[in-house]
Amino acid sequence: MADQYQYNTNEEKIVKDSHTKEIDLINRDPKQINEDVVKVEFEDVIAEPDGTHSLDGVWKLSYTTFTVSKYWCYRILSAVFGIPVALLWGFLFACISFCHIWAVVPCIKSCLIESQCVSRIYSLCIQTFCDPFFEALSKICSNVRVALRKEV
Repeated sequence: MADQYQYNTNEEKIVKDSHTKEIDLINRDPKQINEDVVKVEFEDVIAEPDGTHSLDGVWKLSYTTFTVSKYWCYRILSAVFGIPVALLWGFLFACISFCHIWAVVPCIKSCLIESQCVSRIYSLCIQTFCDPFFEALSKICSNVRVALRKEV
């Protein structure tokens, strides 16, 4: 993993670690991963059809309660569990990467190499034994004529 080098005005080399990057505190879902999953608003959950309306004050207070409780509950849960869960996910993806790099890909490459060897041996056996047999069989059957007649 190569480090990136930057030079300031005094021509001093500044090493920028490739593990740290600037994070966007405004757009926290730049790849739109959770766009349709967790974007839940009050209107998506609670709706009163025409003819069945609560008091306006109750409706406004319900909206405020829903919005504020969702906001603070998420903030508290992410403050308490965010770092430990991020640690677990980091560990999990590190283990997956390790297994993929050190076990899965080499195993697949090994199987591909072995299957090429078996494929060549299989092809050689087919060409040596089956091709002459079926050529002889085709010459034997080449003079066979079939005629269909309808008898009444």
